[in-house]
Amino acid sequence: MTASKRLAAREGDVSVSRRAVLRGTGALIVSFALPPVASGQEAGGLKPVGAAARLPGSLGRAPFLDAWIRVDADGTVTAFTGKAELGQGVKTALAQVVAEELEVPLDRLKLVTADTERTANEGYTAGSHSLQDSGTALRHAAAQAREILILEAARKQHMPPDRLKAANATVLGPNGSRLTYGEIVSPNLLHLQAKPVTPLKDPARFTVMARPIPRIDIPAKVTGGAAYVQDMRLPGMLHARVVRPPSYRAQLTTVDTTSVERMPGIVKIVRDGNFLAVVAEREFQAIQAMRSLAAAVRWQERPTLPKQSELSAALLKLPAQDFTIFEKRAGDTTAATSLEATYSRPYLAHASIGPSCAVALADKGSVTVWSHTQGVYPDRQAIAELLGLAPEKVHCIHVEGSGCYGHNGADDAAADAALVASRLPGRPIRMQWMREQEFAWEPFGPAMVARVRASLDSSGQIRDWDYGVWSNTHATRPGPAGSMLAGQHVEHAFPIPPPRILPQPEGGGDRNAIPLYSLPQAKVVHHFLPTMPVRVSALRSLGAHMNVFAIESFMDELALGAGADPVDFRLRHLQDPRARDVITTTAERFGWAGRRHGGNRPKGPGTGCGFAFARYKNLAAYCAIAMQVDVQYETGRVRIERVVAAVDTGQVVNPDGVRNQIEGAILQSLSWTLYENVSFDDTRITSVDWSKYPILRFDAVPDSVEVHIVDRAGEPFLGCGEAGQGPAAAAVANAIADAIGKRLRDLPLSGARVKAATGI
Repeated sequence: MTASKRLAAREGDVSVSRRAVLRGTGALIVSFALPPVASGQEAGGLKPVGAAARLPGSLGRAPFLDAWIRVDADGTVTAFTGKAELGQGVKTALAQVVAEELEVPLDRLKLVTADTERTANEGYTAGSHSLQDSGTALRHAAAQAREILILEAARKQHMPPDRLKAANATVLGPNGSRLTYGEIVSPNLLHLQAKPVTPLKDPARFTVMARPIPRIDIPAKVTGGAAYVQDMRLPGMLHARVVRPPSYRAQLTTVDTTSVERMPGIVKIVRDGNFLAVVAEREFQAIQAMRSLAAAVRWQERPTLPKQSELSAALLKLPAQDFTIFEKRAGDTTAATSLEATYSRPYLAHASIGPSCAVALADKGSVTVWSHTQGVYPDRQAIAELLGLAPEKVHCIHVEGSGCYGHNGADDAAADAALVASRLPGRPIRMQWMREQEFAWEPFGPAMVARVRASLDSSGQIRDWDYGVWSNTHATRPGPAGSMLAGQHVEHAFPIPPPRILPQPEGGGDRNAIPLYSLPQAKVVHHFLPTMPVRVSALRSLGAHMNVFAIESFMDELALGAGADPVDFRLRHLQDPRARDVITTTAERFGWAGRRHGGNRPKGPGTGCGFAFARYKNLAAYCAIAMQVDVQYETGRVRIERVVAAVDTGQVVNPDGVRNQIEGAILQSLSWTLYENVSFDDTRITSVDWSKYPILRFDAVPDSVEVHIVDRAGEPFLGCGEAGQGPAAAAVANAIADAIGKRLRDLPLSGARVKAATGI
């Protein structure tokens, strides 16, 4: 067993010793086969091959039960998931799923998350797939494991299995007989292939699922405990800082390292082409050396960026690959009124509160990396290629990071740490990015433009719909080494992978570009832009934020043109009963009745209400949001007075977790929609600190946020983590339009833009 395998048994402890790294403790896990995975796939939505494809959730990717559930002779129960805890509460929810179906108390269950030597390869933790894929797999695996344990207990006691039942990690029988799971289990008992059909527990009998269980990851975070990879401290650990180029295509021409090498605590300066890093005994020594080294470097730069003030026009001029992703034709489309509009959003940063960090240890020809990546297996592939190692020589372990949904600098920091560690074997290396590096070098959420045209008939019904969206790729995550900055900056640079289109039904830039509404004639075109002026990749919800903002804003414009109430207008274009339920629930809880354009409106100048709806990816959770805002005409400041949301996420595992996710989505989207905007000149990213990249502050948080869950007991899990971003953006835009009587279509809806629209 390798050092990293032994250390992995100490799951959850991010303050580990070097002795534990090199010696380690823990049990050996029965090996299991994992099918190969194509690198770089977005959202974990990879399709397995062969007969395993018929298994539920991610079971098709790792079909043996002991890939998901382990029961030890001492009664310890461990569950394994390839998904990572990113702050979305999935660790708690997945533990609830297993505890419920396996009949194990939560406090006696361990959960191991994304680890290339311990868990199934479930791709990325992205796209709201954790419960849909991993939760479904774990639920079926746990239920099947329970039945196997009951059958084995029946065999041991020579009695029919239907006279036994499982409870509290024990199989109970008549006359008080009881066998604990530890007493029942034997080697390889669960090394069986999963079955495609599983008798699952009736939701009416749930005691753990559908309950607001406190999140297990919170205590350390609110008490100053070791919660994040940033908190990891290994004995003998060195601190590293990287000196990044000042701009994307800058080339290092000269550097004098003599004075830096003489600074206190400096262990090594690593240079490989444009990759430059300093390693020191103490963290502040590394920071001081990094600053001195940055001052001693000379770079050759050249302007390559478009004019920020003309960004939308620049995107529309880029060469595009056009894909018609939806088309429906009708014979008669007689229309009385036609409307059209163009919407846009700028580049958006992930703006993680904690800059990216990773820890790496090179030892005896292999490398272990602790990272807050969202994809440990793709990272392993990229790092192995970068270092010229076989993939099995690289062990990637997910450790939570202090903030990120999407592809920020986490993967790059992991590659930085691994590259530096390979030059100093035997010493753990902690690579911490600085704030300005995170803002300048992380991949941004792509800027986008949407154009929509529609016609209304004399009854106010939509007759035809034409929608186009222009966007770069939303997927430049690892695999290949060239997807990481270190791979691009070393002397023998790896090629940057060509931009990829993420196919429908989930999509990338065209995610949620196809309306869920019933339209007699419609066409939707994705204008894919291979040319990337700045570095871009996945930002939470991908294109759904922009597309739902555009579609739902335009639905309000159409409702106004039809003289209809915005909620009624949506309902008469919707057939999906679950969509209608979340809309009517939101409207009722908000008290929407009477708040029509031109009808009864909230009292006071500058007060308005907005509504929006979407089903995330048209296949995940349904979400509708209503907002009331107050616009201060003198400043353009938008105060969110009240938000009411309803969500249908299928079977609920943790209602508090669902509410947390929708609340978080609303706040994140309000920040994107009202404030955020990556700035740049013709050469460099200029929004490299909080003063130049404003985000939603505490004083701008809505006065009230309500989230109502539409109960769907027994239905499949639907991912909800990214269901609220698009509706929240459109709801606030619609509320502002209602408040000031003018429509803003270009994000962000900043105070300056709102004030200009008021004409004051």
